Amino acid sequence: MPALRPAFQGSQLMGAGHRLWRAPLVVLWVLLGMLLTALLQLLPDRWREPPRQGITRLWMRGLLSLLPLRIRYHGQPTPDTALWVGNHVSWLDIILLGARAPVRFVAKAEVRQWPLLGWLAERAGTVFIHRGQASGASLNQRLGKVMQQGHNLMVFAEGTTTAGDRVRTFHGRLFGCAIEQRLPIQPVALAYRRCEQRDSIAPFIDDDEFSLHLWRLLGASPIDVDVSFLPLIDSHARGRNELARRAHRAVTQALGLADDSSDCQSADSLRAVA
Repeated sequence: MPALRPAFQGSQLMGAGHRLWRAPLVVLWVLLGMLLTALLQLLPDRWREPPRQGITRLWMRGLLSLLPLRIRYHGQPTPDTALWVGNHVSWLDIILLGARAPVRFVAKAEVRQWPLLGWLAERAGTVFIHRGQASGASLNQRLGKVMQQGHNLMVFAEGTTTAGDRVRTFHGRLFGCAIEQRLPIQPVALAYRRCEQRDSIAPFIDDDEFSLHLWRLLGASPIDVDVSFLPLIDSHARGRNELARRAHRAVTQALGLADDSSDCQSADSLRAVA
């Protein structure tokens, strides 16, 4: 055990060194984003959306450059409007996807109140859903309205985050808006790894607190991230649960995980949206 102590102390010193320069830059970048957001509010509504999308993407790309992430994107998102569906590991998923292409997200209403993370989600054009609303008939109408305006919509169909060791059941109810709008499904797979093994720092799970999670992340050595845009799934003449199974299978295969998509047959109830 004593022999391990110098290595442990060296790791602590390295983490402190990383935070020494990363933390101030992240704070400054967030303040810049808040200033730009305030300036955008001065524009008339009809002129605000195009610059908002561009500024949001550039801001997210800048934030990624300050975080210890080595990112590899595989494939390309469709240039046409689609419902994006993928696994959910961390709040970082939002930044990674939002920096790649214009997309809006679906999240539970409580996320809006979270420090910084809520602000990030709102700036990305997130559609916030209150508890109980996700199981109502108005869900497809709300999501469909966003897609009618030409916006891609990202749904984390597991309804929660995982440690990246599995992909939970995809809830079929969330696919209804794509069927009604006759739009394709864009499966997306996200993986965080370190030394070819699943990374344990990036996942944001259970009762993790955002500021503590960010602090750990800022002190970490680089994490390898793979974001895979998979072949489109046609939603025409398919049921919600069938689409859920197909998307689940595509994501789990891309991640090299076991596929339990048969469970999606009874997944027509939505616990929560994260």
